[in-house]
Amino acid sequence: MNGREIPDRVFYRIKEVCTLTGLKPHVLRYWEQEFKDIKPVKSPTGQRLYKKKDLEIIFTIKKLLHEKRFTIDGAKQYLANHKRILNEIREELTELVAMLKQEEKQIK
Repeated sequence: MNGREIPDRVFYRIKEVCTLTGLKPHVLRYWEQEFKDIKPVKSPTGQRLYKKKDLEIIFTIKKLLHEKRFTIDGAKQYLANHKRILNEIREELTELVAMLKQEEKQIK
């Protein structure tokens, strides 16, 4: 993913995410507006709390923008296509599991 080990916990504060990703807080806040898949929750004190899934998306976006030189719109399109493909695969696997269960019932 990023070559660094991500601590295993439920939430990460923005300062920790910045340290892990090498990004500045204003960049993370901007990406939250641009990429709807980054969804930190807010603590009662208003602190942004990111989940591990958010970190994975942030690392992917950073790679697309900084290493692969995508534009923001290009990265959005890439992520949307990636998500669509994963959903199609998930649907096909669900259908296969249902078929296998049906076949198993017929054998018994």
